[in-house]
Amino acid sequence: MNIFKTAYKIKRENSEEIYKGFGFRHLSDATQYYVHPNNQSFKGTTTLCQPIGEAISLFSLLLLGISGQESGIKGDIWLNDDKDTAFVYVELSDDWRSMGVVERNIYAYRACCDDDYIAISAYDENGNYIDGDMEHLHPLYKLLPCFLSLLAREVGNDDDMNRLVFEYAEKPAADTFVNIHEDFYQNHKYDEYDIVYQDLKDFSLKEFSSYRSVYATLKENKESVKEVARYVIRTFDTAEFSEENLQYIPNLGAEFVIPAELAGICNAIVAGDSRAVLLHGPAGTGKTISCKLICRETKLPILETVNCTENLDEFVLGKFIPEGEKIVFKESYVTKAIREGGAVVFEEINFAKPAHLAFLNSLLDDNGFVRLDNGEIVKRHKNFRFFATMNLGYFGTKELNQALYNRFNSIVEIAALSDEAIQRMLVSRVPECKEFTDKLLGVYHKIKKKIEAEELDIVISPRNLENWARLAKFEGYLRAAEKTIIPIAKCDRTLENTIRGILMLYKWC
Repeated sequence: MNIFKTAYKIKRENSEEIYKGFGFRHLSDATQYYVHPNNQSFKGTTTLCQPIGEAISLFSLLLLGISGQESGIKGDIWLNDDKDTAFVYVELSDDWRSMGVVERNIYAYRACCDDDYIAISAYDENGNYIDGDMEHLHPLYKLLPCFLSLLAREVGNDDDMNRLVFEYAEKPAADTFVNIHEDFYQNHKYDEYDIVYQDLKDFSLKEFSSYRSVYATLKENKESVKEVARYVIRTFDTAEFSEENLQYIPNLGAEFVIPAELAGICNAIVAGDSRAVLLHGPAGTGKTISCKLICRETKLPILETVNCTENLDEFVLGKFIPEGEKIVFKESYVTKAIREGGAVVFEEINFAKPAHLAFLNSLLDDNGFVRLDNGEIVKRHKNFRFFATMNLGYFGTKELNQALYNRFNSIVEIAALSDEAIQRMLVSRVPECKEFTDKLLGVYHKIKKKIEAEELDIVISPRNLENWARLAKFEGYLRAAEKTIIPIAKCDRTLENTIRGILMLYKWC
């Protein structure tokens, strides 16, 4: 039985709405939120259905219940060691019966999926097995436990789905809901399953691991991370820098707060255990800002920031220039930092020509030095620190030479800025946008998901939101978006219209 395609033909008689599904209905068009790369529908649309949608809602509530949060849903999920078999037990709250999502006599489900075989069972108020065969359950009600067990197995085996479902459970959002629904359907739309109805109360879970134990480990690890975050950040002795160089300590607004996970890096930099730090991640995640935050917190001057896509050449350490009747050698600020102490930041280092980075091999060695074109050897100051940033997998980038890559003492992946950080930045810089920040972030995340899902060669960043909010003070949000957000599409008319559709989801006045 192909239950994924069957799900689109089945809906409840009492309502077409997907329960706890953001107002979506059976066969709702959700194309504006997300389209899977393998979507093969004639019109290329994303359509939702009641059985899959309600299984996602129930599964997320079950996860919250397992983690100890109040969700009204109790139960647990088990996976065997190979993660090819999943078992689910779920106790339903009263609203699922009163709303007609399940039959009034069903208080709990058990379900097990093993390869293409799915066994399900339903239980009454007293925990007794509701005897019967497959026909005594409405097709809609028997699909619910089927999808629960399949989703449990999917989450256990697919890291991307795991991240998406856990993110949705913690912070439900319509676009994430659509994303999960569409991915789940597209991954299994051709699969056939044998489904049986039988009592699973005595099913042996001896070789299975419970999600409760997973959550306990996660909670313990989170608490451990919090302990590390409490460390006080050390600073450089400013007396070791010249008055001239001290003016280059970054002075960022109060809206910029250093992430807790960078506290340890800061202290390693001050102690000299991390002389060279590489920060990588997607565009718009704040890699350069992170460098500046580290230097602000540690009171380390940044004497030079070099964009390797434009400014890095063979004269990075200095060059000969005419001065009157003489030709003299002028050091760069990079060399000044090496000689006197301070930081330099090389942005997008993997765009640079390898020949222009050759000096870094000797500079970042244990006994660091550089040889200038005038023949002078400059030894690395004890307070010199080297920062580099890069995007991975972007057009025009190169892999770093392994010898250079190995010379970085710390390599940090910078995740996207949190919603709280973006809101703080927006409100600080454009106070007028305060009541609209949730909507700005909603648009931001929907466009990001579109870009990621279709692997588009475009970027949206918090800077775009700031530009949008600034112009909106004079033109309103819809008009301002035409000059700040729509251009992200780079004249792709289809994408432009998709973004306009996303904008129309919100009320801007």
